[in-house]
Amino acid sequence: MITKNKIMGRAILYQLIGYAILLFLISGDEIFDFPHTVFGGIATPINWTETFIEASYIVFLGAFTIYLTFHFLKRIKFLEGFLPICSYCKKVRKGDEWTSLEEYMSDHSEALLSHSLCPECFKKYHGQYLNPR
Repeated sequence: MITKNKIMGRAILYQLIGYAILLFLISGDEIFDFPHTVFGGIATPINWTETFIEASYIVFLGAFTIYLTFHFLKRIKFLEGFLPICSYCKKVRKGDEWTSLEEYMSDHSEALLSHSLCPECFKKYHGQYLNPR
């Protein structure tokens, strides 16, 4: 089973790898002069100031997006595993106590629950109002 921590770790790792590749490509372009070595273009001298500024942008953007990813993923709540629920009243067991499904969901997630009637239950319980005899 994949846990929340594994998902967070993978997301941040993939971002780190992506930003490291981008940093290598930007810096490598200045150091190895890719247009000259790969495509035979005009050789250009290394501009360390430009390399430093572009690398700083990438590091800042990477740190900012990784922070936001961590912050948002930390707020996400996962419901996982087995949930013992009464087959009649639909209450959920938490240890030795039973609580309503609505209360359990609001305690363990950010979901907002609302009540409604499906068409079958509406006909079953309130059908007499549809076709009064």
